[in-house]
Amino acid sequence: MRDRVLAIVNLITQYILEDQGLVANEQEMVQELLEFGFEADEIDAAFTWMETQTLHEEHALSDRLDIPAQRIFTTQENLALTREARGFLIKLRSLGILDQETQEEIIERAVDSADEPMGLQDIKQLAVLSLFSNAQHQWRKEVGCILDDDWSALFH
Repeated sequence: MRDRVLAIVNLITQYILEDQGLVANEQEMVQELLEFGFEADEIDAAFTWMETQTLHEEHALSDRLDIPAQRIFTTQENLALTREARGFLIKLRSLGILDQETQEEIIERAVDSADEPMGLQDIKQLAVLSLFSNAQHQWRKEVGCILDDDWSALFH
């Protein structure tokens, strides 16, 4: 069921990124998801999970200068995240997209929700949701770059 809920989260995220207002079209979105074959409880779980992630410990990004440091993953984190997912988080941190606090939040959420190792697509979705909740006014450029793997757009 976790994979199906994450698939729903992915569809909802794409829907939002296409500038289709989620609040105005939430019922349409639910109907489309039902037509795609998702169950009502899966859709509800996806919306609940997204709401929980968005509301969980909202905090503003700090403007302080962080001293770059290499993150060492624990054994539990290594088991919860694939090598690609860990590499992706390191890349986001080194590019300055994630601060240390947001990276830790993503890792904690991944470990808490991992029944099996979380892959690249799963960690991308989790990173996007964290960026939404932490910096809603700056999210479009970073989210688009993450989902499209277009890193050059961050520097132009």
